[in-house]
Amino acid sequence: MSAAGEGEVPVGIDELLERVRAGYRRIEPQEAHDAARAGNALLVDIRYAALRTRDGLIPGALVIERNELEWRLDPRGSHRTPEATSHDLRIVVICNEGYASSLATASLHQLGLHRATDLVGGFQAWKAAGLPVTV
Repeated sequence: MSAAGEGEVPVGIDELLERVRAGYRRIEPQEAHDAARAGNALLVDIRYAALRTRDGLIPGALVIERNELEWRLDPRGSHRTPEATSHDLRIVVICNEGYASSLATASLHQLGLHRATDLVGGFQAWKAAGLPVTV
């Protein structure tokens, strides 16, 4: 993904989301829950602190705020989290409503984390599905 250069028409956010989402299959809340429970996916909550305080947390999800995501999940990075063990790790990125997580997932793909995806509808969809949340 490159920025619009001279003579190129800038892309709007809706088109950008459409482009990045075409590169992977997004995951629904129940499937994400089941994959995490089975140990087949790492749920990563990128919401900022005020939203986590207001709405709660997904039990077992790793909290990494968006501005640290790439540094913490790059398996070759010097600031990686212990969970960042491999480029084959299946990561489900969760934001509040499923928009910022799509852009974050595209960034993780650029780092070689080819199994990264994001949660359709984000945390709000998870909560609306009646899946576990701790306050």
